[in-house]
Amino acid sequence: MVRAAGRAGLGTGAGTRSGTPRPGQERTVTVAYAGGERRRGPVTMGQANMIRCILRDEPLHINNHDVWPVPQGAALQQVLDALRELVVRHEALRTTFPEPAAGASRTQVVAAEGDFTVRVLDHEELGADPAHYAETVARQARAGRFRLDRDFPLRITLLSLRGAPAFVTLSSSHAVTDGSALAVLREEWLALLDGAGLPPVEALTPLDLAAEEATPAGLRRSEASLRYWKQIIGTGPQEMFAEPRAVRSDGQQPQLTLRSRRGARALAQAAKRTGSPSPTVLLTAWCTLVAHRAGQSTCVAAAPLSNRSRPGLARSVNTLSQDALLSLDVRGPSFDAVLRKAWGAALGAYRHSQFDSVRLWEAIEGTTFERGSHFARDVVFNDVSVLTDTRAPATDSRTGDAQDAELDLDWGPVQVLPTRLLCFAYRTDPVLHLGMWADPALFSREEAETFLTGLVKLLEVVAYEDVPLAALTEVTGIRPAVRAGDWLQVDGCWTSPTAVAGALSDALGGLPVHVTTDDVSGPEPVGDSPGGGLTAFIASGGAPLTPDGAHTALMDVISAPGPGHSGLLAPTRYVIVHDSPATPGESTAWLRQRILMEGNGRHRPTRDDH
Repeated sequence: MVRAAGRAGLGTGAGTRSGTPRPGQERTVTVAYAGGERRRGPVTMGQANMIRCILRDEPLHINNHDVWPVPQGAALQQVLDALRELVVRHEALRTTFPEPAAGASRTQVVAAEGDFTVRVLDHEELGADPAHYAETVARQARAGRFRLDRDFPLRITLLSLRGAPAFVTLSSSHAVTDGSALAVLREEWLALLDGAGLPPVEALTPLDLAAEEATPAGLRRSEASLRYWKQIIGTGPQEMFAEPRAVRSDGQQPQLTLRSRRGARALAQAAKRTGSPSPTVLLTAWCTLVAHRAGQSTCVAAAPLSNRSRPGLARSVNTLSQDALLSLDVRGPSFDAVLRKAWGAALGAYRHSQFDSVRLWEAIEGTTFERGSHFARDVVFNDVSVLTDTRAPATDSRTGDAQDAELDLDWGPVQVLPTRLLCFAYRTDPVLHLGMWADPALFSREEAETFLTGLVKLLEVVAYEDVPLAALTEVTGIRPAVRAGDWLQVDGCWTSPTAVAGALSDALGGLPVHVTTDDVSGPEPVGDSPGGGLTAFIASGGAPLTPDGAHTALMDVISAPGPGHSGLLAPTRYVIVHDSPATPGESTAWLRQRILMEGNGRHRPTRDDH
């Protein structure tokens, strides 16, 4: 059953002179559904992860969106019927999460019947760029927070042109769908509109996946994943882009899209020359250039789609949003040497992408507190080209020369993202089609364009011969980060002792602080002071201060969300003296002061301490 309620007079009914279309009439259509099965059970690990993020993060950061162009000739009722069939077909779209008395929900409930609404906006004109307008409508719908205990997980708006459906725009709850699930839904919706029947669902439902995760084998996989993550976070770079210019920003990043037939041909030829799959070659090229630009010997990147590598999950309409964490060692003489390591590194990441997110974050917090760092999810590479051809942005209106271009770059809208460099690989044949969002604090528009064109240049060379890593700047035009002053690598992380001293001083209310990497072990060390790393001298002036208090205060600064400085790494040794020396820039002068206390600051009080 379909019920409609509407109102008119929302605009002029035509496009404005600024080019932004204005609907002449808005109405809400209620679509009833029935025929499902009511079920109840625990949430999956991926759902628990996303519920935690939804309750913590801003909706713009966590909600998804997509735009589906309506095939010409499809009637409104056909569009609504296809949407209804998807809801009945997929349990995730009928799922809510009862709100517990405290904390995040650990239960999901699947409804057997119910209804959802579709907002219909009719227009006399859709403007010069209808696809861009549809994208804008979809993005705006992301702003509202979903009520997980009662809201339908899709906010659907149908844009019509003089009564004819043109676009379906969606904003979705990340607790129910991720980007790959939306791609599956789009593909099935188009098939239904084309009159095709859909095969039975063979992918795991969320409840089926939750049951599998709770088996002994599932729990063993989760434990192995926790060990894998702790090892990488405990030894790898904490920020890929730790450098002087990398001040944490508000996350607004413009989209840059690459379409290149040259790139597609080069990728195919490079795969043929090396005998490696095209996705592995592309991943290796991307990670090699990221590490080169960042001045790192290891590329640590999240690969969200990788957790769909199993057949039962590849086409699952569910949120499988648990990162596969890739750590690729890019040290070696050449590109081919890195490529030989990439498959094993990727496979290790894929195998360890199922975990209890609550326990993972506890492990991350514990590991980073001990290490004195903050793990930043700086780099994300999401290759969705292997999932389905329909995953390429449906709002792409550049259908002429750009689609057939040897190399074309196009700037798009700004999106708020919690990453520094995000890339989607939408298609690799016959066009290499990438979407990239780069933090403007790190990449000017010219530098972002150089990065993507440099990727194509690298592929064109490795298509026919190996490339020495020492020649990457010459081949691609991409230059490594410049770190002047006292920047250096400590414990595998780029940091600045001067910046650490300033942050620690601020955290302690302005007390004098000197931070050094010098070997300044005194003749009679006091407390647990491990070797290596940074040493901080603090002049307390007699104020009550302990190494534990100093470390905790600095970690509060390092791990604080929002804008801030990059490259902060806590000292492994805190030396507290009464007064600063006459020459505060000399480490030996601090050692001549009377030492009140020293230690590594890593002791966390427990109940047994009281």
